[in-house]
Amino acid sequence: MTETTPGKTPDIKSTQLEEQPTAVLRETVPMNQLRDFFGRAYHQVMGAAEQQHVQLAGPPFAMYRGMPTDVVDVEAGFPVAAPFPGGTGGGVTAGTLPAGRAFEAMHIGPYEALPETYGAIMGKMQAEGVTPGNTMWEYYLSDPAVEPDPANWKTLIIWPVA
Repeated sequence: MTETTPGKTPDIKSTQLEEQPTAVLRETVPMNQLRDFFGRAYHQVMGAAEQQHVQLAGPPFAMYRGMPTDVVDVEAGFPVAAPFPGGTGGGVTAGTLPAGRAFEAMHIGPYEALPETYGAIMGKMQAEGVTPGNTMWEYYLSDPAVEPDPANWKTLIIWPVA
């Protein structure tokens, strides 16, 4: 994993991803309502996983499809230890984090500063002559209820190559 500090370019690494099954809630959400969507999605996915006896296998994440604008096509949930069977109602479905080459960077700081880290990843991709994929995701490694200072929040950004 890599880290960034204010005023410093984050350490960006190329990595090879393995496919990871997930349980998610997917919606098109206005950017200013993402926080509410995440709270609802993580609660619903945790409940559905418990109901289906599926073990969570990692931190909460959000996958974005396409470049976010005023609205974003987003799925939020958790990696799971085995494919999610679905059938729980509430919109929770099986998903997948895809395999393939990607760039990753650890963002440390408030969510509002995430675009800076994405910009650094884009710059690294351009420097290496690769095309960014149309999906990217973030693992939220800090719980704001446990760590109230946004300056200490850790978010691992994964951006696959097309």
